[in-house]
Amino acid sequence: MDNSPDGPGADRRALIAAAVTVVLWASAFVSIRSAAAHFGPGALAFGRLLTAALVLGLVLLVKRVPPPPKRAWPGILASGVLWFGLYMVTLNWGEQLVDAGTAAMIVNIGPILIALLSGWLLKEGFPPMLLAGMAVSFAGAVVVGLSTSGGGSASLGGVLLCLLAALTYGAGVVSQKPALRYASPLQVTTYGCFVGTAVTLPFAWQLVDQLPGAPLAATLNMVYLGLFPTALAFTTWSYALSRTTAGKMGATTYAVPAVVVLIAWIALDEIPTGMTLLGGAICLAGVAVSRKRRVAV
Repeated sequence: MDNSPDGPGADRRALIAAAVTVVLWASAFVSIRSAAAHFGPGALAFGRLLTAALVLGLVLLVKRVPPPPKRAWPGILASGVLWFGLYMVTLNWGEQLVDAGTAAMIVNIGPILIALLSGWLLKEGFPPMLLAGMAVSFAGAVVVGLSTSGGGSASLGGVLLCLLAALTYGAGVVSQKPALRYASPLQVTTYGCFVGTAVTLPFAWQLVDQLPGAPLAATLNMVYLGLFPTALAFTTWSYALSRTTAGKMGATTYAVPAVVVLIAWIALDEIPTGMTLLGGAICLAGVAVSRKRRVAV
């Protein structure tokens, strides 16, 4: 079996880790929907990141993991500011101003940016199957977005915030990839989370003010967001990213809308329409296409 970084064995392990990430990130949308009614965008982001930082920091202490080497810090700082910090705040804020369908369509520009930036800056190239799969998945995301939009009007500010979230997401992923050459996935995730917590520290006062009035369910949802979609899922993401290309990993996240539909169906009894199911199936088909290896002839 080929267990090299680019071999099929490594790709299989990366796919399993990516699947864990996709499921947990999809579950985050359900938790955010509940917690966002009681916490501001910045307060929710800070509480989520603080929870993750405390847990990951404890893991580092127990495992006696040293700090990342100097060469990993540029990528850790960039991804921490852009992805852990700005992305979480702007996405939370944007989703308060536009409907879920519009937000989903705009944020799904992120994987396209990842493919373009990683192909250019990281020299990963532009594999035809990856580009074809991303086109298919993006079409599926548009179908899901249209089917769940509810017909509401989107504010210009909300659209711009979701666009900024997509940009910070794409740039954050591409920044994180080089750091994984010098540091472990656990180091990159933990210290990126530390940076994100520092970025959202100005919202600490807002969290302290809103926490006493929030119901227990909302607080538990915030803690869940920190423990699983952040601490665990970002670590499995980094593990997968260290073993495959940023472009492939970005394409894999197109499965998130389909999984969100499934989780909302089970947990919230939100029965999806036929159009929503079709869009989810298209997203998954595009992910499958994007991960196919080109066969030499």
